Amino acid sequence: MRLSTVFRSAYRSFPTGSVSRSRSGIRALGSERRSAPLGSYSFLPIRDVSSDGSGSAGPAVRLGNRRDHTGSPGDEAAIREIIQKSKEEIASLQTRHPMFKPVLAIVQAGDDDSLLEMNKEIAAKIGLNVIHICLPSECTEDEIVNEILKLNEDPKVHGLVLHLPAGSRSSKVLNTVKLEKDVDGVTDLNVGRLVRGDVNEYFVPPTANAVMELLGRSDSSLEGKTVVIVGENGPLEIALQCLIQRKGGVALSSVWKADMLPKQFQQADVVVLTSEKPAEISLSCLRPGSAVINCSPTVVSEESKSQPQCLAVTMETEVEALAAALRMQNVVASGRRWVDHQQYRHWNLRCLKLQPLSPVPSDIEISRGQTPKAIDLLAKEIGLLADEIEVYGRTKAKVRLSLLERLKEVPDGKYVLVAGITPTPLGEGKSTVSIGLAQALTAHLKVNSFACLRQPSQGPTFGVKGGAAGGGYAQVIPMEEFNLHLTGDIHAITAANNLLAAAIDARVLHEATQSDKALYNRLVPSVNGVRKFSSIQIARLQRLGINKTDPESLTPEEINSFVRLDIDPSTITWQRVVDTNDRFLRKITIGQANTEKGHIRQTQFDIAVASEIMAILALTDGLADMKVRLGKMVVGSDRKGQPVTADDLGVTGALAVLMKDAIKPTLMQSLEGTPVFVHAGPFANIAHGNSSVLADKIALKLVGEGGFVVTEAGFGADIGMEKFFNIKCRTSGLHPNVVVLVATVRALKMHGGGPNVTAGTPLPKEYTEENLKLVEDGCSNLKKQIQIAYLFGVPVVVALNVFKTDTKAEIDMVCQIAKDAGAFDAVACHHWSRGGRGSIELAEAVKGAANQEDNFQFLYDLEMPIVEKIRTIAQKIYGAKDIELSPDAQAKIDCYNKQGFGTLPVCMAKTHLSLSHQPERKGVPTGFVLPIRDVRASIGAGFIYPLVGTMSTMPGLPTRPCFYDIDLDPDTEEITGLF
Repeated sequence: MRLSTVFRSAYRSFPTGSVSRSRSGIRALGSERRSAPLGSYSFLPIRDVSSDGSGSAGPAVRLGNRRDHTGSPGDEAAIREIIQKSKEEIASLQTRHPMFKPVLAIVQAGDDDSLLEMNKEIAAKIGLNVIHICLPSECTEDEIVNEILKLNEDPKVHGLVLHLPAGSRSSKVLNTVKLEKDVDGVTDLNVGRLVRGDVNEYFVPPTANAVMELLGRSDSSLEGKTVVIVGENGPLEIALQCLIQRKGGVALSSVWKADMLPKQFQQADVVVLTSEKPAEISLSCLRPGSAVINCSPTVVSEESKSQPQCLAVTMETEVEALAAALRMQNVVASGRRWVDHQQYRHWNLRCLKLQPLSPVPSDIEISRGQTPKAIDLLAKEIGLLADEIEVYGRTKAKVRLSLLERLKEVPDGKYVLVAGITPTPLGEGKSTVSIGLAQALTAHLKVNSFACLRQPSQGPTFGVKGGAAGGGYAQVIPMEEFNLHLTGDIHAITAANNLLAAAIDARVLHEATQSDKALYNRLVPSVNGVRKFSSIQIARLQRLGINKTDPESLTPEEINSFVRLDIDPSTITWQRVVDTNDRFLRKITIGQANTEKGHIRQTQFDIAVASEIMAILALTDGLADMKVRLGKMVVGSDRKGQPVTADDLGVTGALAVLMKDAIKPTLMQSLEGTPVFVHAGPFANIAHGNSSVLADKIALKLVGEGGFVVTEAGFGADIGMEKFFNIKCRTSGLHPNVVVLVATVRALKMHGGGPNVTAGTPLPKEYTEENLKLVEDGCSNLKKQIQIAYLFGVPVVVALNVFKTDTKAEIDMVCQIAKDAGAFDAVACHHWSRGGRGSIELAEAVKGAANQEDNFQFLYDLEMPIVEKIRTIAQKIYGAKDIELSPDAQAKIDCYNKQGFGTLPVCMAKTHLSLSHQPERKGVPTGFVLPIRDVRASIGAGFIYPLVGTMSTMPGLPTRPCFYDIDLDPDTEEITGLF
């Protein structure tokens, strides 16, 4: 039987058409056995069966006056009909999912029997793939359970059948089978749902269904008839009682040695035998005219057939054949349910209630005052499947990228970008607005929405700015989890970044101190007498034009080219990183130990979120793309001026391994129980400053058509938003339907000439008392940022983040000036004090603006020279008169042009506190010349990286950092002082 492509991929370590897995050997349909390790399996190649049918002739079953025969055209027709309907069902499902094919897994302990072969044959006839796991008859209960658990977690398996000796079918084993894969209907939960009548949530045990099919052939109904079920009180017997009673029959259940059995036999119109009859029990007491159906593994003794008063007895093969067909029908039904679950589902979201207090408590008190939903429940509410999340504790989970393939045909929702005016050092609340807007849309307007935020860096959390979970009644919870470590993505970036840094310096040292031969022997060692290249070494050989795979065949010249990267230490641009504001690492000297043999050089540390690996994480669209980007990262040049990459150093695969979990967005929730993705966290002043493409794309599919995804760009619109459009949108192929521009009266007063705002000190009275003149003058910055948004052709809604000291006159003035400047709308937002209810007006404005036609365009063409792209940003976005390149910057640009990197977009590293390069220049400075101190290349991320003025890529700690207030209660383990 031909295997589908999807399963070749899932089990590609085994050859197509191979064998089943066996602890005692790998077995095909024949009897040949050979050893195989436990824990590996493939598909069983099943031969097709002829159209003759598999039933055997046998005695009849009769109710009333009708008689059919097993093996007769009537019996074969019933099985053929089930097979044909199942085949048609699969064909129908494959119109939606062309690669779909249901898979049946059989776990066997002990020897084969006719039922096992019958299951395989009918599975083949229908067109199922079969995984057959053979365990020895002496295997333990735990070994069986372990196999079941593996199959439970395999999304490619749709049905699971246990072919075990009676002694191995314990309650523990049976109830290990996942409900949706329990096609034999043996679990307590399945039986319970059958009894309760949840028609779409259970499987009828195939043998019970077969008995009912046989009974259904009678001319007369079961209404009022007595059916005695003799055997065990297991799932089969319970199912039969339930099904018979639903047909109006009277079902009596008994065990073989029950004292009441003879009397029950005398009452019975039908007797169903579900287990082997003990030799000492006679059927002579059966009432004349009663029918007997035998489901047990052995044929009822000839003694019962010889009773003249008893109708002929049904052979167990009759029931087996029909049950096998119905079992496969259950597998197909399970597959259908799986396919249905793959489709987009409307949300059934239960939002959490807020009870805002006045005065508003601290952020951490508000966060702890709300009980978040279990994250797996939230995931289910928004349409995520159980195998698409990886739960981290109770309140956060990673989301697997397979979701994008499952929902690829679902139309995207509306895309909203939240940016801001030039902020004060305190920040103006973009994250708070993003959460408040999402809460308003989902919890109050009942519109699907997702907020996509960046992961906070430990640097500002313990430094001066504090956390980034939002604030007040518009925040992500638990805020401690959000602000501290989260799921470890930044740590993974730090580890990967510093592994590459270590590889660079180690390679420089080893090349300088070893001969070609010694290097080659160490880079391509002989292991157990065998010498071979790794896959990444073969790729390097191919880049060098050496198409050889035998290490012994390289010439001395080829060995020299292969082993010598010949890195020029003065050109190394790759820095080490740490996620802490540590100013004394801005310039360091490394290699001073005697063991480094004089290979000393100056370098520096950047903050972890400025790493190119963080930028790659935010811009990649999947694992394969991320691996390619990691390999392309340029760390410096060789002495001939050619770029040296992570691929050349052989470290790409290791970097990908360190990043394999970080690439998955983290699911959390807002205070009102609406979904939030947290992923990536590059600073907008020293990187591109946006949350990840993957988080946005997944969210757009989950909200569906008519829903909204609210994503945040870092700092002011002049840097975060500009990079969103020119870099992120180019990478993702998406563009937003509307820009929400966040402003505060506080920031506008600062731009209007108010005194300096300093973190950790009280605000001057100009910011706490009404001052319309400062507000009006400061709106120049707001108008400029609106103009910047319109350079890209996207409608703008201004969100005025209201503080308790703002007056109505100040609020009204800002909103009117914003509208006069071209904003689609401008509204006051009170989410900080009221939650989503305080941003309903903003949500309505965003809905209106998102339905406007946009005229999206990029600011510059990629074919423009690097210098002209820098100049365009400086003049059109910042308002500069011109740019000035340092000699080093010009030399770097010349080098990058020569190396073929001139067509990349530009990511400016510039202060976020001013439109200019000078933080003290507020409002809308003009006429300045923008100095470009240095230029770096982030080739893996895909941009050129100019450093403006004195901009540092390692922030420093202030005199009084936030960590003075952060503490842990050793008894309760509660964190204090985060906010």
